Order: sequence, then C-alpha cells, then structure tokens
Amino acid sequence: MLIRRMLSLALAAALMPALASAASYEIETYHTYPSLEMTHMGISIWRGKFNKSSGTVTMDRKARTGTVDIQTEIASVDFGLDEMNKHAVSEDWLNAGKYPTMSYKGKLVFGKGKGDTPTAVDGELTLRGVTRPLKLKINSFKCIDHPFYKKEACGADAEGTLDRVDYGMTQYADNGAGKILIRIQVEAIKKD
Repeated sequence: MLIRRMLSLALAAALMPALASAASYEIETYHTYPSLEMTHMGISIWRGKFNKSSGTVTMDRKARTGTVDIQTEIASVDFGLDEMNKHAVSEDWLNAGKYPTMSYKGKLVFGKGKGDTPTAVDGELTLRGVTRPLKLKINSFKCIDHPFYKKEACGADAEGTLDRVDYGMTQYADNGAGKILIRIQVEAIKKD
C-alpha cells in the first residue's frame, strides 16, 4: 500500500511540469472573424464574414501540442448586402433555422524542428449537421503581452478550402462553383 502511494506521488510529481506548461486561451469575439470567398458565376468573387464566434484554444508550446474548439453563429453571416445575407441563412444554404451554429474542432500541428509555433490545424468542421475533415494552414501566429488585458494574447491568420456540396449545399455549385476559401483571423486571451 505504501509503495503504491509512493509510486502515485512520484508519477504525479513527474507529470506536474508537463501539465503546468499547458495554457488555455479564450477566443476574443470582437477580434475574430471567420470569412469566406467564393465565385459568383465565375465572373466575380463574393466575400463575407461571420461576426460572432466563441471558443477556446489550448496550447503547450514545450510539448508542441494543442487543441482548437470554436463555435460560430450562422445568423451572424455578413456579406454587406441584406439580400445575400437572407439567402445565405436560408434552408438552401446555411439553414440557420435548423442549424444555428457551426463548429470547428482540431489539433494544432507544429512544424518540423524545435520551434514552438503552430503551422496548421488538423480538424473537422461541422456544418448543417455534417462533419468533415478540414485542415487549416496557419499563415502567421504571434503571442504578446496584451497592453490592455495585462495577459498573454495570441493571434493567428489561417486558411483552408472546402466544397459546400459536401455539406449539402448543392444549389449553384456546378463546375466547381461550390469551392469556398475560408480565411480566419483570430485572437485569444490567456485564461487565469
């Protein structure tokens, strides 16, 4: 019994530094905008963004691991044109009435070498009740001591592509017109 207790204490002590180096960050809603770009009949590019997202990022730079868990309100989509916004949330497209949120969950990927900066996210996007793999490339990533919050803040710019047909949005998607470029600017504040 004493040996088992000593082994448990030794194991806990060994794991403490690893657990202590992991940090959790809360998505800063006012500085996080998932956006999308898609062709309009092959002659122009429609651009829009989602104005309301929330979630958390966990990261252990020493262990080079981390997770992402983001929720985005579908009705917050904004193309800068009321008629397009109404169409985007309709049953044919995002179907905000039935599926009010989309979610993205994944694991941070760190580049080769010994750097502590993530370079991608291997994740899954759930949209309209369908979950599919979606890898995001991280174009830039930086952390600073936030001058206002007096906590560490991290920001990133990431992008990936999807085909809306895979999520059941087939209207006007012929000849590759369903391809969407997803771009995400995100900021997150370290939790206490």
